[in-house]
Amino acid sequence: MKKTTLTPEDSGRLMRLATYASISVAGTLIAVKLGAWLATESVSLLSTLLDSLLDAGASLINLLAVRRALEPADKAHRFGHGKAEPLSGLAQSGFICGSAAILVIQAGDRFLHPRPIQNTDIGYVVMVFAIVLTIGLLIFQKYVVRKTGSIAISSDSLHYQTDVLINLSVILSLFLTSEMGWTSADPLFAIAIAVYIVFSARKIWRRALNLLMDRELPEEDRRRIEEIALSHPGVRGMHDLRTRSSGARAFIQLHLELNGSISLNEAHEIAEAVMYKLEAAFPNAEVIIHEDPEGVMEKRAVFH
Repeated sequence: MKKTTLTPEDSGRLMRLATYASISVAGTLIAVKLGAWLATESVSLLSTLLDSLLDAGASLINLLAVRRALEPADKAHRFGHGKAEPLSGLAQSGFICGSAAILVIQAGDRFLHPRPIQNTDIGYVVMVFAIVLTIGLLIFQKYVVRKTGSIAISSDSLHYQTDVLINLSVILSLFLTSEMGWTSADPLFAIAIAVYIVFSARKIWRRALNLLMDRELPEEDRRRIEEIALSHPGVRGMHDLRTRSSGARAFIQLHLELNGSISLNEAHEIAEAVMYKLEAAFPNAEVIIHEDPEGVMEKRAVFH
């Protein structure tokens, strides 16, 4: 789980700013790539245009999802609205797969009806511009993810990482087609890009689905939680640890085993101390602790 030292307000501000930056970059690239494609008629360049169009759509969904996820808990959603982030991730994976399907169709047509690429200099300039602009966005997105742990921004960042590789492959495709005369290079690269796009979508889909299905936090985090809980001298044991995350927020619940002869006030003080330590180690986490007398016989959950 990503650790952040930011307040929820600062995290929200950074996440919103990242979505605005993403939409701005996608819009700029759509304009320049459209002009370059009209000038060159390169199908691999068309692939990057389609990808930028879908980037814009995915980023817009991201913006709406982040706004929703940052809304405070209410009577109808008492655990907050964090699940809007992984829902956005699923939508992004759908967008990405759609772009791959369109790209394969375009590449198949170019195989059947090959034609030379025109004005390759324009294509080179546009691709270099796209790479520089996208790398700038990625640097900012990585910073935001490191500070907030946002799954929505992380998914968007993964998408733009593939864009850099796509743009580099288009430059190579333009060179092989125009300078070496390999007309099949353009559609072949387009198909390779489509395969890579689908692979990226799969990773986004799996991460989003894990959040929606309340997958446990990584084993490293669970061990850390156990170490913190058992480090208190008044704690005799611990069981029934359950964790999950919802957007940038995590939920931790566990049972502490305490000396059965201490007072309810003493048990409460021990549980509060453990809770504060866990909240310090896992900012933006909600911790729920149940106190049990040590050695009491009770029904416990068994997980396989």
